[in-house]
Amino acid sequence: MVRVGHRRIAGVRTRVLEVGPPQEGPRRARPRRRGAARSERPRLVLLHGYCDSADTWRPVLEELGAAGHPAVAVDLPGFGAAEALRPGPMLPQLDMFTAALLREQAALGTVVLAGNSLGGTLGLRAAQDPRLPLAGIASIAAPGFVDSWLIRTVARYPLPLRLYSTLPLPVPRFVVRAIAEQVVPWLLYGDRTTAEPEHVRRFLELFPDYRSTTHRLHQARQLITELAAAYQLDRVRVPLLVVAGGKDRLVSAASGRQLHALVPHSRLLVRDDWGHCPQLDDPAEVAELLAYFAAGVHHSAGTRAPAGGAAVPAERDAAG
Repeated sequence: MVRVGHRRIAGVRTRVLEVGPPQEGPRRARPRRRGAARSERPRLVLLHGYCDSADTWRPVLEELGAAGHPAVAVDLPGFGAAEALRPGPMLPQLDMFTAALLREQAALGTVVLAGNSLGGTLGLRAAQDPRLPLAGIASIAAPGFVDSWLIRTVARYPLPLRLYSTLPLPVPRFVVRAIAEQVVPWLLYGDRTTAEPEHVRRFLELFPDYRSTTHRLHQARQLITELAAAYQLDRVRVPLLVVAGGKDRLVSAASGRQLHALVPHSRLLVRDDWGHCPQLDDPAEVAELLAYFAAGVHHSAGTRAPAGGAAVPAERDAAG
């Protein structure tokens, strides 16, 4: 069963989804004694993408919980039920939140982070900081390498956004919703016909009207601009699993291959049938993949293996 709660992380009140043995809250947790036993299984920290929430990981959490793997997913600041981002650059605020979350979870065991899209970016940025207690990272469809025509258009040609936001009359709510109902499944899933209605509704709630849609589009452009200087990949030393989808319409599989090439010790998995959010396409297989990767990282950490020694297959292309 997925437990749902709320707490403050880095001063931000947010919602937390968790599976595994119940743990005391961070304020009541006692410091771990030197030499005391840590969790036998690594803790998976799951981060969602832009305009998403921790609920995107709920099917994966259910699979992990059933298999006895401890894992936690949170709403990032500015999304889901979390408090809003402050004005100014977004990535530094999200970095502070991610760092605090990793430190909190590291008190309970070895931490492996898995992030989708924006969450993948935050994972890579966390892996660049050797001070953070991070044993490994799975980066799924992280943007900023070889992105789709859609992301490039938003970044380089803001005129459509200006035109949309300066229309003499706001686009009616029903028109915004009708367009979103068609676009959202196409963007997120490898096969839009398999889209779960509850997840589509969750995304539609982010675009209820013209005003909110305009805000999200401008915020997306700001984030894409920040991605231009987001990475220092030569500083990534922990095991890295790069996951890419052949049917990803936002971040192409070529982007995953580029990331893999830039981090020599990384491992690459390309699935031709996955879209931008594999955790929605195939939660059972994603849960198995993450658990397998985390177990390899945990074993490597215990035996002091090299950073690239995680038990994950080398580059693999699969159609399913």
